[in-house]
Amino acid sequence: MTPTFFWYDLETSGINPRESRIMQFAGQRTDMNLRLIGEPINVLIRLTEDVLPDPDAVLLTGITPQQTLREGITEAEFLKLFSHTIALPGTVFVGYNSIRFDDEFMRFLHYRNFYDPYTWQWQDSRSRWDLLNVVRMLRALRPAGITWPVGKEGKATNRLELLTAHNKLKHTAAHDALSDVQACIALARLIRRYQPKLFDYLLTMRDKKQVLALVGSGQPFVYTSGGYPGDYLHTSVASIIGEGVDGQGLLAYDLRYDPTVYRDMSPSQLAERWRFNRETPPAQRLPVKLLRANHSPAVAPVNVLDNDSQARLRLDMSTLQKHRAALDTLGNAFLRQLHEAQRMLTSAQQLSAFGDPTSVDGRLYEGFFDTNDQQLLAVVRAAAPEELGDLEVPFHDDRLQTLLPLYVARNFPTQLSGGQRESWETFRRARLLGGGPTSRLARYGLRLQTLSERAHLNSQQRYLIEELQLYGESIMPSD
Repeated sequence: MTPTFFWYDLETSGINPRESRIMQFAGQRTDMNLRLIGEPINVLIRLTEDVLPDPDAVLLTGITPQQTLREGITEAEFLKLFSHTIALPGTVFVGYNSIRFDDEFMRFLHYRNFYDPYTWQWQDSRSRWDLLNVVRMLRALRPAGITWPVGKEGKATNRLELLTAHNKLKHTAAHDALSDVQACIALARLIRRYQPKLFDYLLTMRDKKQVLALVGSGQPFVYTSGGYPGDYLHTSVASIIGEGVDGQGLLAYDLRYDPTVYRDMSPSQLAERWRFNRETPPAQRLPVKLLRANHSPAVAPVNVLDNDSQARLRLDMSTLQKHRAALDTLGNAFLRQLHEAQRMLTSAQQLSAFGDPTSVDGRLYEGFFDTNDQQLLAVVRAAAPEELGDLEVPFHDDRLQTLLPLYVARNFPTQLSGGQRESWETFRRARLLGGGPTSRLARYGLRLQTLSERAHLNSQQRYLIEELQLYGESIMPSD
């Protein structure tokens, strides 16, 4: 099969994929030479009446819930379109920060709607890539030919709308998904024109076997990641210490920093340093990152660091070598301490779960579905709408049992019986009003009030705030 790129972007109701929803999906297929194939896809997806958008997100995108209801399709309808016409064999899904953001929303979308959350991105020779890390590494190692923007306080920025503006690329409307897709393709063409070798090399790094061959060799490597400080153009030289807990990724140590500082730290002290906090100076953070080989990391051999790159990144090769030798002296004892620190962080994250930890919508990563349940997902998807109200499926996983009535209510509300409608209203009441003064609806109203009191609102912003107020009233659960 001939591989193709599918460039895509989402506009969402918020930043939390466990609670927020996709409101706009847009994409364009190209061949591997970045020539357009077919027409673009641009779809609105309806918000359901148990979801309140983040008002700030709507002010950014301009897409109101009412617009999705008028012009959009359901999540179930969209996924049929996606699986039949977009997720074709050989597709390389790519966007701008798509692996950390858009791909996560797509996984939760599949999970909620009885599709496997993962196979769309790897089965039938499909794969995924991310242009943002290409841009970061390009700026760090081979910046010639591209005009690089600088943001506030003179700091480097890789925001898509600034890159397109500085390089005179067409980008008609930032934060419109289709416009962002077209801008991303234009930027990719620019990169390939000036740095084709780096572009093609990083494209091969979407294959985790290629990544592991490099980073698992025992040798230090260049690593570009948003987790590294912008002062160093998000790039350093790292060395693998070992696998993370449960084999989920590799622990990469940033060789800028002396590892002997951490020799006598307890796991709790390491965890405190490891816990991400933007206010903590980089030198005070634990210089360990979890590298996931299946996330298309931007990694390269150390020999790509020419003199200009070393100066640009403020890397002293003799210091890196000294720190690498010191890291070896820490041995397995340091790895065991890191594992215990990682377990502490994981436990804390689960307790303060991102979003509502009791909501089934947010429980994607609690485990894979077994073979029985994988087969039964297709039974739900194949059922006619009129069959769904009475459908009983012997799932093993309690998440799927809980999701089934929600799937029907959100996608096929006219199929609910009287008792099912009452259960749906009970669910909506708990979701929107649970917590009283701190409920989702209360926080939504408070944010709208704060926004409406801002000075210098333009007419479009006032219109959006009014629409959001009307929407909140329209989905208020009845007593």
